[in-house]
Amino acid sequence: MRYILSLLLLMAGAAQALAGVDAFHPGPVIPGFGKIADVVIEQPIPEGTVFRVRFDASKGAAPGALNRTLESAARFLNMHAANGVPEDNIHLAVVLHGKAAMDVTRAAYYGPHHDGKANANAALVAALAAHGVRLYVCGQTAAYYGIRNEDLLPGATMALSAMTAHALLAREGYTLNPF
Repeated sequence: MRYILSLLLLMAGAAQALAGVDAFHPGPVIPGFGKIADVVIEQPIPEGTVFRVRFDASKGAAPGALNRTLESAARFLNMHAANGVPEDNIHLAVVLHGKAAMDVTRAAYYGPHHDGKANANAALVAALAAHGVRLYVCGQTAAYYGIRNEDLLPGATMALSAMTAHALLAREGYTLNPF
């Protein structure tokens, strides 16, 4: 009997832990992207906290899909704003290199390189840029893939290299988010 009771309690706990995708909802800043879950936090975010965070994106999304790192930047903005951090205190940058650089290109470049599919990231890039997220494309990657400055979506900026962008952002106090 104890075994059955223990098993039932374990299953009930697992059901709560596996709330899944239904636990996520749109955030307050970029509601169309970067869904968040409500969490009872035990690590308080001190009042007046200012975030300066950079993300590194090297993996491109599947044709017509969202780039996971760009989506993570939207999630970071949404979840911290939802938990009391003023948007003016959240400064984000995304450095894109490798195949990820293609995810911030205009239709004329993106389509021919992705089986004619539309770039699902275009609206996400516009939303991120509208909220001050800085997007830097590695110029060395761009040269390799033939991406020109005019191929970039509005809001994306060509950097000399991903290494240069990271070094300059680090000088400005941006920490590297490992996710």
